[in-house]
Amino acid sequence: MSHNTFGHLFRVTTWGESHGPALGCVVDGCPPGLKLTPEMLQVWLDQRKPGGSKFVTQRQEADAVRILSGVFEDERTDGPRTTGAPISLLIENTDQRSKDYSEIARTYRPGHADFTYIAKYGLRDYRGGGRSSARETAARVAAGGVARLVLGSGIVIRGAVVQIGPHMIDRSRFDWDETGKNPFWCPDAKTVAVWEEFLEGVRKAGSSTGAVVEVEATGVPAGWGAPVYGKLDAELAGALMSINAAKGVEIGAGFGAAELSGEENGDEIRMGNDGPLFLSNNAGGILGGISSGQPVVARVAFKPTSSILTPVRSINQDGEEIEMRTKGRHDPCVGIRGTPVVEAMVACVLADAKLRHRAQVG
Repeated sequence: MSHNTFGHLFRVTTWGESHGPALGCVVDGCPPGLKLTPEMLQVWLDQRKPGGSKFVTQRQEADAVRILSGVFEDERTDGPRTTGAPISLLIENTDQRSKDYSEIARTYRPGHADFTYIAKYGLRDYRGGGRSSARETAARVAAGGVARLVLGSGIVIRGAVVQIGPHMIDRSRFDWDETGKNPFWCPDAKTVAVWEEFLEGVRKAGSSTGAVVEVEATGVPAGWGAPVYGKLDAELAGALMSINAAKGVEIGAGFGAAELSGEENGDEIRMGNDGPLFLSNNAGGILGGISSGQPVVARVAFKPTSSILTPVRSINQDGEEIEMRTKGRHDPCVGIRGTPVVEAMVACVLADAKLRHRAQVG
């Protein structure tokens, strides 16, 4: 199985399966001299780990990360520092229930990668989906923690869920501080109760629903990215679309730009005290594939979780038509725990863009 690596100078290779003994990643290209401890990565993994509320999978994983290589500490350093060598990160799986999947070993879950893995490789790891499982994203979040160190404290990346099923937030009440006060990463306090009632019904019905996650990166300087085939927005879109269950990505106004006139869509500019001052941000902080200094803004649409208890029609590997349901512990809305993953992928892309910009223009 190829294509387990992304990035150019800041490169991340993830490995491991949902029900294997462990999973992890190798981060290559991290500059030397950065302080790096497991605790600095764990804070991000704790935001993604399962079992945090009744609205996510009840699989109990500590997601405790270990740093196996790429750091060094002695009496001349004030803690472990990156050496410039590859950083290997390991996260053990401790709460697998592979028997939950024995009944679907030869059947295809509608909406899942079961059929396409068989079509391509001739076999698949049916225990939780193997590499197609969202469990793989824990490694991405760990890598994103390293990427944030490369970016520095001046760049702030934060995500929020702005829609669950048909229920959108009220943007007039958007407050980033609210995202840490509820289990949904919801920036609108009044919408939390609506989502609770809706998801409770979805969960009890054994079904699932989709969501939209919005991410913002502030402090990104103008000039990152490259024209034509190295566009920052294209690389962000590719990275975000690589997340499990992602089915759509938009930058800035996104699809909404199709409804605007040229006057409305163009982000007008005046001269501010510290340089150009944009009067709006329909471009999402990226012009011609290069960051403008505005906040970088993107949204990701996540489909409903494919593994559901509701009986659905499908076929098995013998071509027989069947009715099936998936046992096990699954997220009724994968977009909730997808929020830290979206943040991590943005961090990795921006860290790569920073290093490539420095390599080209100094």
